[in-house]
Amino acid sequence: MQGACSLPIVIATEDHAFELDEKALSKILLDDSIRDKKVAVVSVAGAFRKGKSFLLDFFLRYLDRKDSCDDWLGGETEALEGFSWRGGSERDTTGILMWNKPYICKRPDGEEVVVLLMDTQGAFDSSSTVKDCATIFALSTMTSSTQVYNVSQNIQEDDLQHLQLFTEYGKLAMENNEIKPFQRLLFLVRDWSFPYEANYGEAGGSQILERRLKTTERQHSELLQVRKHIKECFEKIGCFLMPHPGLRVATNPTFDGRLVDIDDEFKENLRKLIPSLLAPENLELKGINGEEVTCRGLLEYFKAYMKIFQGDELPQPKSMLLATAEANNLAALATAKDTYSKAMESVVGGDMPYLSPNELERKHLETRDSALSHFHGTRKMGGKEFSEKYVEQLLKEIDETFENFVKLNDSKNIFNAARTPAVFFTIVVLSYILSSVFNSIGILSFTRMCNLTIWMGLLGILVWSYIRFSGEFREFGAKLDHLAELIWDEGSTVQQIYKAYKSERPDKHLFSHY
Repeated sequence: MQGACSLPIVIATEDHAFELDEKALSKILLDDSIRDKKVAVVSVAGAFRKGKSFLLDFFLRYLDRKDSCDDWLGGETEALEGFSWRGGSERDTTGILMWNKPYICKRPDGEEVVVLLMDTQGAFDSSSTVKDCATIFALSTMTSSTQVYNVSQNIQEDDLQHLQLFTEYGKLAMENNEIKPFQRLLFLVRDWSFPYEANYGEAGGSQILERRLKTTERQHSELLQVRKHIKECFEKIGCFLMPHPGLRVATNPTFDGRLVDIDDEFKENLRKLIPSLLAPENLELKGINGEEVTCRGLLEYFKAYMKIFQGDELPQPKSMLLATAEANNLAALATAKDTYSKAMESVVGGDMPYLSPNELERKHLETRDSALSHFHGTRKMGGKEFSEKYVEQLLKEIDETFENFVKLNDSKNIFNAARTPAVFFTIVVLSYILSSVFNSIGILSFTRMCNLTIWMGLLGILVWSYIRFSGEFREFGAKLDHLAELIWDEGSTVQQIYKAYKSERPDKHLFSHY
């Protein structure tokens, strides 16, 4: 394996984003000897510090030695080399790594295909967000033909739920969801501790998998949905139960992969597991939308998928706590808004009479404060700071609702509904009185002006009535309403000035008592 090594092809950045190292990936996939050959991609993914890289190095041993020696597993004192791994509790792999040596295998039908191995960043460590985990798992599943899902001790419900979240995230990025989007999934259960329930290996794994994915009529809809989703996502699903490799592997800080330190039962099952995935007759070729993919095509798919995950096309996957907190706050917001709407409806809704604008504003502020108190008084997850944006959203929605109540209240004001004809009619009456006065004292020019105003007012009333009841010329009708509103506002202003003047100079109006 001299010169062979793992290359980072998807690199994690400090701001929780991922970048494709196109140069490194091209160096592997565009080699003249393989670029147009079909490809099988085997990837291992799962929680961090569960021995994914350690397992992949045995995959490498098999591919390197299966045709050259009787026992590909190696000598008892031979150190394990390949993908970087180490014991301990801290993660060792970040992003996605690919072994830079492609393996050419001849299938039973004589066709030469390329086998590639990928290692992925472990999920759920203290440095990774839910989006980090979902992105890596989704990319790994989308670009591999065989996804090994590395789980510890058993297939638990949270393993299935995480798988549902991650595959759904990848499914969103696929263009065609009419066919099953992913190919082969293998649950690899490490450190299986119940051989009395199901034997190690593929047969025992099938028993456990059948139990875990079994659906019944009495199951909760959430559990049914998880199982249905997984079955709909993958063309093939299997399971393999692996024993614990032994205490010397788990507790020895200097363990370097020598077979002498590994329990015989673990080595025996390695000899069964790895050929079941990598033997030429068992290889799963990479296919997308039903078409088998070449190495050159795989590069293009990597580039296309990375663009999607780097953009804003996909929603942000959320932790269960965050999703629950959002649901809590949205439910409290909806209830508080409903409280406001019902209270205001009792004030201005239905058959309730017109309310003065000042009184309506007072009721609005009073009811809004009550709705806010209701929101704050509801027990919610996420804390006060998390709820702040929902308070802002509640206030915004309440203000929008209040505008609708203002319009409803205005529609009940009889004068507002007939303001335009009332203003024009008032102008006609005043013009008629003034015309009589000017005519009696012989000012004919003012008399004619008042008569013209009378006819214009009557014409305005007739035109407004026609527009109102026919629905035609609405734009002109709006201009008439606007003109009437301006006249009304000017008249109100003059009246207010007069009242203010009268209150300041009452002596000027003593004659009003006589």
